[in-house]
Amino acid sequence: MRKIILYIAMSLDGYIADKNGGVDWLSGQDAEEEDEGTYSEFVQGVDTVVMGWNTYVQVRTELSPKIWPYEELISYVITHRDEKPTDNIKFVGEEPCELIARLKEMPGKDIWICGGSSIIQPLIRENLIDEYRISVIPTILGDGILLFGNWKTELQLRLKETKMYNGIAELVYTRR
Repeated sequence: MRKIILYIAMSLDGYIADKNGGVDWLSGQDAEEEDEGTYSEFVQGVDTVVMGWNTYVQVRTELSPKIWPYEELISYVITHRDEKPTDNIKFVGEEPCELIARLKEMPGKDIWICGGSSIIQPLIRENLIDEYRISVIPTILGDGILLFGNWKTELQLRLKETKMYNGIAELVYTRR
């Protein structure tokens, strides 16, 4: 069965975006170092990426305005907007947990949860994420959009792996 993997970066103090929704701080400690980290290896194991509208717009307008970086994947964008789909981008109005349950039953490789917090938090609450791949960026923002929000329930995980590159610590956890 397909795994649901949260692959995301956060600041040392737990934010996935600054207070204005920006992610220009997503880099390691040495701006000159060109290290892609684990992305290339990770993306080979997935064929589906799920994100919310704000993440989609940010990728389209800021992070990769010229080309869709997930061309090789089927992208699901959760939104209530009536957008026209393309061959590999599907706009759906389903709740995140319903969409993930449906996708998990379909054949294919693993499923990547890309962002944002309104997509991620319900999946965490319902314990639907099989693997957490969190890259901790050496930056303290102090304010912004929290990855875990106001989490009040205990969820125990097992540390599977750690990697470090350019001051970034990637932590890989699975459910216990």
